[in-house]
Amino acid sequence: MSLEKPIVAPDLPGIRKYISDKIDGYLFPKEDTRVLTQIMFRMVSNGKLSFIARNAASIGKSRARNLMVSESVEGYAFLLENILSLPSEVAVPMAAKSIPKKLKSEWRWHLFDAIKDTDSPSKMEMIFLDKIEKQFNRTNGENSVASIGSNDTFLYTIWEEQKYLDMTNLRKRKEDEELKERTDQPRGTWDEVYRSVRRLDRSLHERDEGELERTGQPLCIYEPYYGVGTWPFLHNVSLYRGLGLSTKGRRPGADDVDAPSRLPLLNNGYYRDVLGEYGAFFAIANRIDRIHKNAWIGFQSWRATARTKSLSKIAEKSLLDAIGTRKHGDTLYFWARLDTDPRNPLKKDFWSFCDAINAGNCQFVFSETLKEMYGVKHNLSSLPAMPSDEGGTWSVTNSWVLPTKSFVEFVMFSRMFVDALDTQFYDDHQKNGHCHLSLSKDKHCYSRLLELLVNVWAYHSGRRVVYVDPATGVMQEQHNLKSRRGQMWIKWFQFTTLKNMDEDLAEEFDSDHSKNRRLWPLTGEIYWHGIFEKERNMRNREKEKKRQQSKDKMQRMRKRTHQKALGRYVKPLVDDSNSTSLAAKLLR
Repeated sequence: MSLEKPIVAPDLPGIRKYISDKIDGYLFPKEDTRVLTQIMFRMVSNGKLSFIARNAASIGKSRARNLMVSESVEGYAFLLENILSLPSEVAVPMAAKSIPKKLKSEWRWHLFDAIKDTDSPSKMEMIFLDKIEKQFNRTNGENSVASIGSNDTFLYTIWEEQKYLDMTNLRKRKEDEELKERTDQPRGTWDEVYRSVRRLDRSLHERDEGELERTGQPLCIYEPYYGVGTWPFLHNVSLYRGLGLSTKGRRPGADDVDAPSRLPLLNNGYYRDVLGEYGAFFAIANRIDRIHKNAWIGFQSWRATARTKSLSKIAEKSLLDAIGTRKHGDTLYFWARLDTDPRNPLKKDFWSFCDAINAGNCQFVFSETLKEMYGVKHNLSSLPAMPSDEGGTWSVTNSWVLPTKSFVEFVMFSRMFVDALDTQFYDDHQKNGHCHLSLSKDKHCYSRLLELLVNVWAYHSGRRVVYVDPATGVMQEQHNLKSRRGQMWIKWFQFTTLKNMDEDLAEEFDSDHSKNRRLWPLTGEIYWHGIFEKERNMRNREKEKKRQQSKDKMQRMRKRTHQKALGRYVKPLVDDSNSTSLAAKLLR
């Protein structure tokens, strides 16, 4: 600016303080190249600076001359007011706050005209001034600030010391205010304080005000998504929480869960695509005690929001009231129903709809997967019954809510089902590109079949199924328990059966003889009861080994025999006669 050059700079607080946009310079939004390009075209014309550029440079030069006027005037006024002790005959200077703004906006350059051409004072003039100053000091005695020392002049360190004291006092005052605010805040109950400390202790970078509100809620609904295109369909309230299936596609600054960091399998692009939103279920369940702190857990696909099938405020309140009062007990609540799905215009039943969206092979693939999962050698004569005769419907698009305990059980079943599915069809899909559930090469091969799996598990494990109208919140139970009698595969889906199968898989994986490629160990934690006995036996063996080593050492120390001393070495005396004869021989 002082060189009369046009200034173009980003619009930042530190720069905006000294440059007025379109007056003495031009400002553009940070990282906005489009606006910067427009400014450059406006300032340069035919390879030369335009009129507006030269005008801004001229105004900027005059402003640069007066840039520090306000700070300098206030500084000198503060110095005269607080540092210097003036004699009584000297008029008291005006306070810094009382100086008119006009005097602090521009230097009064005409007052410098009389001295701008004068030479610097000579040495003789300086000696004369020193004599005058000494006489003035002797006249005024110790009351004058000038009498600091016999040979000393005014020291700049006095100003520095005062500045340091002011900064120290200001810092101390701010600290006192912060401490007062902290002490005045209500502490709350011990549970609240404990939760706050635990929350501060976790450095997951996934906590914000939404998480603080979510702590006291009975339900949290996760919304899995892939990238930027799905962001407009996600909610930003505490009841919902985003779950990014891809680290690169996460919303910046949002309280979203990074699924690949919870489940490393999702860093594999093939499985991230082939599992679809099921990867979100596995990621949450993998370390659910660290992520999910609510009694109920839910999921809602962004597709449901895009189709206006997401819960309204009335429906959300109705659902929370039902959960809080335990109206239906252990229940699967869902709000995206099969009979109104755009993919089902003919109102087909469950298995027919599954075949329709999976290239006609849904029942075949499901049957083969169950055989692999349960180790059945013969062909299944039928599939688990999914009746719709009584007018009930089913859940689609992975938009449902479960108690957290039941969700963990469902994930345990799903992990084994997906493992069996991958074992059967991995080679055809990964190596040959052929998907049995699609007519073309589909990277989301398993996702449409897995979308309906929660219905089979909930029906045959004896859970109640309730539909929640997403607009009105009215609830209607589907497939009541009485109508299921004689149709449920209880032994196949009960918890004890699934738990034994889960432990068998964990024991097999823990064995050194397991060499087969399995997806199950990569989808969550590996746990079986025998691992505790194995670890306890290993610790006992280590203790016994150390105990035996200590005994052996003590026995060696007791039985150790010391070798007898051989005596000191004594240097023999030299015979004088022999030494004399030897010297005589040498002289000869």
